[in-house]
Amino acid sequence: MRHKIALIGFGTVGQGVSEILLDRKEFLQKKYGFEYDIVAVADLIYGNVYDPGGLDLEKLLAQAGQKKFTAHLTDWDNLTLIRQSNATIICEMTYTDLKTGGAAVDHCRAAFGAKKHLVASNKGPAALMYTEMKRLAQKNGVQFLIEGTVCSGTPVLNLAAGPLAGCEITAVRGIVNGTTNFMLSEMEKGMDYAAALVKAQQLGYAEADPSGDVEGYDARAKVTILVNAVMGVPLAFTGVSCRGITGITPADIAAARKQGARWKLIASAEKKDGRVMASVAPQLVPLSHPLAGIDGTACALTFQTDLLGEVTITGPGAGRRETGFSILSDLLYIHRFA
Repeated sequence: MRHKIALIGFGTVGQGVSEILLDRKEFLQKKYGFEYDIVAVADLIYGNVYDPGGLDLEKLLAQAGQKKFTAHLTDWDNLTLIRQSNATIICEMTYTDLKTGGAAVDHCRAAFGAKKHLVASNKGPAALMYTEMKRLAQKNGVQFLIEGTVCSGTPVLNLAAGPLAGCEITAVRGIVNGTTNFMLSEMEKGMDYAAALVKAQQLGYAEADPSGDVEGYDARAKVTILVNAVMGVPLAFTGVSCRGITGITPADIAAARKQGARWKLIASAEKKDGRVMASVAPQLVPLSHPLAGIDGTACALTFQTDLLGEVTITGPGAGRRETGFSILSDLLYIHRFA
């Protein structure tokens, strides 16, 4: 089967997955029999383009530097493109809105209503409306896959659904925000909070408005997704208590070192008697624990299981190709199993 794919959003993630699809085209075809055409791309800056026979991905990537698509332009808006194009898989990679879900919610509903699979790196719909999104996908016989919403390309959701299938996951605890982990690592080297934030912004890890990261909202969204998708318990985004790293001082860092511990922004959730308590907050992690060794922008999660005890996975928590890989892994799941 040759898949017809639409990319909604052609920023960092959209370009990352496009580069991977081009670089690995022959490999994916030989190993998995995966063949594809990118038939539509929609982007607020570059414009919307559509060709039912397949767009030239190399040319689209080359035009990214010009901030404007020049061929196969269409006057269809995003929703029309999703509904009317011949794409069978929609990749939702627009900017995350954790207040309302933004346009991404409408994109998801349009895809499901048109009986099209949806793959997302956008956290908004999954964090705010997971139950509705999953129900709509199941009702229409399509997939709602969101690996890229938690730890970039590190396969935490796929780990829970695949290798850990058969285990009951009763708790999750980990580092799911690479920006704050980088900042805390820099503070351990002698920087204060303000200097660490400036460096994170200069390197592109933190936005001009860093509140989503440093106040813990990004991690809050991710632990909400984990509880819903991995633990199978409905939990609202607002049901997760949240505190960021803005109050951490050099004195706190020094005191932790004396105690044989490190400060980490920890997202955690524990299920008891069918209910879940979840939180995001800075915590002291003993140096003996696997999470204490996670530096820079890396992320890690520890799953507490009934059959295996603690299982910890670590990997990149951010990055163009890393998050692009998460989209690829979900595309391959659809190809192999859907």
